[in-house]
Amino acid sequence: MVRRSGTARFGLLLVGLAAAVLVAGSAQAGDWSRLTRPWPGGAGLEGVAGRDIRFPTTSPFAPDDLDDAEPATGVGTLYLPKPEAAGRLGRRSVPLVVLLHGSSGVRWAREHTYGRQFAAMGLAAVAVDVFAARNDGGGGFVRRLINVTETMMLADAFAALRWVARKHPAVDPGRAFVMGFSYGGMAAAYALDRRVTRKLGRGLRFAGHIAFYAPCIARFARPRTTGAPLLMMYGTADELIDPVRCRAYLDDMKRGGSAGRLIAIKDAPHQWDGGWSRFRIGRQMHGCRLRVEPDGAIRDLNTGLVMASPVLRMTILGLCVGGPPYLIGRDDRARRISNRAVGRFLQAILTGNEPFGE
Repeated sequence: MVRRSGTARFGLLLVGLAAAVLVAGSAQAGDWSRLTRPWPGGAGLEGVAGRDIRFPTTSPFAPDDLDDAEPATGVGTLYLPKPEAAGRLGRRSVPLVVLLHGSSGVRWAREHTYGRQFAAMGLAAVAVDVFAARNDGGGGFVRRLINVTETMMLADAFAALRWVARKHPAVDPGRAFVMGFSYGGMAAAYALDRRVTRKLGRGLRFAGHIAFYAPCIARFARPRTTGAPLLMMYGTADELIDPVRCRAYLDDMKRGGSAGRLIAIKDAPHQWDGGWSRFRIGRQMHGCRLRVEPDGAIRDLNTGLVMASPVLRMTILGLCVGGPPYLIGRDDRARRISNRAVGRFLQAILTGNEPFGE
């Protein structure tokens, strides 16, 4: 038997501690370069499955209802990475992406596919179903857009973040992102507001915000952000989006304290990642002009009315929505471009770099 001196044993202990620190640091840093390479599909997603979750949330109709909102039960699908995708799953080593659907609801081709892709690349993801949590699915298409608001989406996004962080110690709430599509993209952009985050986050906030093809119909009277960056994308063939108004919103957020970028994808229609063949749908919203007041009330600048109830929301939107339908449909080229932009955005933040090189 070989005897080790106290000094030798102490040296081995230091080596062991250093190795543990290196393992933890490696798990924390991750190889996020995979986010900038082509995202997995087909065989690369085999074995990646989600599970249904329920979590406590609330149903504020507007930001001025945050303190008095009725309780609700949130609904979502959680995707967790396998250890081989994320490295050793140490405590608080896994970033999270909260996915917010559009007005058509959660789609397999979009939210569930992104959720599986993120899990395959080492991140956790939760696809929130805001409609399923309220009014028996929110009712018909028009009814649910009247009754289920962007503020309810915000409440569910923060509630899902809080629940996942509490139930899964490997998930790092300090490296959580929100990514929304159309209707959900509006909510993802609004989540930058400092007041909303303070009320709903309860100490948590998102490290980055991503909005795909989100109509820019509302602005904040006094933009004050959390300081997190905002990435917005739209297709130039999408008549629902007014890029001038989106640039104005982005400028507001920059004045409020956040870096931002608006990316135009040439010839891409609305919902290029939704899985549908191309067709025209709905009506446009260019006539809608809303302002979120400092107290959280949403004011219609056309009529002066405050959007304080479903009846008022229906009245305001009924007066401003119109025009021809807009183009919607799958565009794989656009999806590759948006994947690459999102991957670079996430990688920069996860590695401590400026997401826009500013």
